[in-house]
Amino acid sequence: MEFLLKTVVSALLIALVSEVSKKSTAFGAILISLPITSMIAMTWLFVETNDSGKVLQFSNLIIWIVIPSIIFFIVMSFLLRYNCNFYLAMAVSSVVMICSYCLYVKIIKYVGINI
Repeated sequence: MEFLLKTVVSALLIALVSEVSKKSTAFGAILISLPITSMIAMTWLFVETNDSGKVLQFSNLIIWIVIPSIIFFIVMSFLLRYNCNFYLAMAVSSVVMICSYCLYVKIIKYVGINI
């Protein structure tokens, strides 16, 4: 039951942002740029464990891991700007992001940060 509740709440938030974006792409972008997913996940983590230490660790890891995801948006924007097919742009951007994550993990481990 708890999993179903989490799924419904999360899906409703995504659907809401999608609907808002149809009317105002700027407002939709502002909403989606908020760490809503992270906030929801942290809330569920705390409610289920009552362990603020786990939430702290989760939050600290997000800080380090979010950096390569920005590459997805840069590549996606570039490809769409030059009229690349949406699905191809999504696939290429995803592959570049995954490669960026792999490289990033190696780099941060090299400098002594373990994730």
